[in-house]
Amino acid sequence: MEVTIGAVIAAIAANPVLGLIILLCLGATIVNGATDAPNAIATVVGTKAMRPTPAIIMAAICNFIGLVAITAISTAVASTIFGMVDFGGDNHAALVALAAAMVAIIVWGVAAWAFGIPTSQSHSLIAGITGAAIALQGGLAGINPDQWVKVLYGLVISTCLGFGCGWLFTRLIKILCDGLNRAKANRFFKWAQIAAGAGVAVLHGAQDGQKFLSLCMLGIMLGVYGSPDIEGFPFWMVVLVSLVMSLGTAIGGRKIIKSVGMNMVKMEMHQGFAACLAGCFCIGLATFTGMPVSTTHTKTTAIMGVGAEKRLRAVKWNLAGTMVLTWLLTFPGCGLLAFGFTHLFLLFM
Repeated sequence: MEVTIGAVIAAIAANPVLGLIILLCLGATIVNGATDAPNAIATVVGTKAMRPTPAIIMAAICNFIGLVAITAISTAVASTIFGMVDFGGDNHAALVALAAAMVAIIVWGVAAWAFGIPTSQSHSLIAGITGAAIALQGGLAGINPDQWVKVLYGLVISTCLGFGCGWLFTRLIKILCDGLNRAKANRFFKWAQIAAGAGVAVLHGAQDGQKFLSLCMLGIMLGVYGSPDIEGFPFWMVVLVSLVMSLGTAIGGRKIIKSVGMNMVKMEMHQGFAACLAGCFCIGLATFTGMPVSTTHTKTTAIMGVGAEKRLRAVKWNLAGTMVLTWLLTFPGCGLLAFGFTHLFLLFM
């Protein structure tokens, strides 16, 4: 079943709710690019390996490449998100619930961005569609536990594995580079960190881009064909979501870079490389196994692990605690917003 631009435009003309959903999905993607993507290159800027502007441009380009290239190989994350909830058999109500979820995701993300807190758009997305499905189905019948459990696996990877890899890679680098000329080592780690930061940005594009791509496709399938069955993603849609995410990264990255890469831990070149390498490993593992992991969560805990390897007091735990509290509040907070918006929207749409 081929999804063409012409068919989508015709469906929007017949059903404006579909057009609203597509705009909201793209809006949420921009927010994701502004709040999540900068984490990929936060350490690169924090260690002064790159200046903020070229680093943000690099992240935007790598986001685009990541979603387009990796989606051609694997759509595991998109499949997980797509199968996580069931909005029921009423297509109009399902579209309204999806719109409510997108509004909740955007509101939560913009609020976090305004305060410079790197909240997870991945967690917001999962909480939003879950809250909307519960509201629409009147209970947990709309939740698929086989897919939702992958969120819990992702939390383990982003927290425990992210922190552990950050600590371990830093320790290994110290052992392997013991006795080397410091100036030469720093020159190497500067470019190695830039390459690893680009890798994290590529994987972020694939991991987070596929989440929003799947919701955009779900809305189109319901609005155009009246069925939630997805057989693939048209190339034009992949490119569109990639461009929108890159735009968000380009226009909104500086606040999050400051919070994560400059305020949490003061790092040297080799430590920044260790944090980026840990992020690449954990996000890559999750992406190709279909686990919707938080790139923000993963990179931040990797940075914490790097700082903890030096000494526990090297980490600004008060800032880290604020971030963790935000993560913990995201599931109930954004979920309740989506739940309330769904009931409200159903009254008027």
